[in-house]
Amino acid sequence: MPNRTPVVFIHGFWLHASCWEPWIDRFSACGFEPVAPGWPGEPDTVSEARRRGEAVAVVGLDDVVHHYARIVRSFDTEPVMVGHSIGGLIVQRLIGMNLGRSAVAIAAAPIKGVQLGSAFAHLCAKLPAFSDPDICARLPELSAEQFRYVIANAVTEVESACLFERYAIPSPGRTLFDAAYANSARNCRTSVRTDNATRGPLLLISGQEDCLVPDAITRAVYKLYGDSRAVTELKQFVDRGHSMIIDGGWRAVADYTLTWLAHVGVSPSEQGC
Repeated sequence: MPNRTPVVFIHGFWLHASCWEPWIDRFSACGFEPVAPGWPGEPDTVSEARRRGEAVAVVGLDDVVHHYARIVRSFDTEPVMVGHSIGGLIVQRLIGMNLGRSAVAIAAAPIKGVQLGSAFAHLCAKLPAFSDPDICARLPELSAEQFRYVIANAVTEVESACLFERYAIPSPGRTLFDAAYANSARNCRTSVRTDNATRGPLLLISGQEDCLVPDAITRAVYKLYGDSRAVTELKQFVDRGHSMIIDGGWRAVADYTLTWLAHVGVSPSEQGC
């Protein structure tokens, strides 16, 4: 039996790796071999991650990138990479390094050369980590109200509360700092090889109601890939916010991703999708 195509899911800020469970079930049913490894040191459950946040408190963006690069390299078959939020930035860095077969970046945090959205910048400024000189000692987490404002604004208050309870965890202050200062002259952690012509196909997905990573940011990132001959495509979802991978509309985003993968020639070893 031929090997199934692996899919590595990479979650973003303030969400636990378990947020990908419905996607894993969907991709597995279609014949892929999906996995959703957590960030370095991330506990296995949401409740444990809330209790033991210090396990990831000093993890920086480069640490997370190197962690997933090792995972991607560990497969005998080149994997697909799907990332959300900062995970979307990470898959762009990896595909730009010619790692992985293809990449899907959903509501991706801006890469170097694109300004942060006002909601992201305003939120970062208000979090304790950005008012403390020792950023590594702080572990920013969102309140239920902040979660609704920046992540789940496009769903009902009831659904937002359910998503917060099910998936929300603190995020490393150092990683947030790295993302927030993406355009600092000395910060190369968010730099991506947008001119790489030999990389695999890349799909950028945005939600037009996203407050944290507005559609305008994704469109600006898309333009940066204009000098590359490699396949880069953009999909915009109307009336969708940053929670598009976990809320009630997740299936439409997942199914579009599956359709796009088939379009660019990436298929599982089995039929049944």
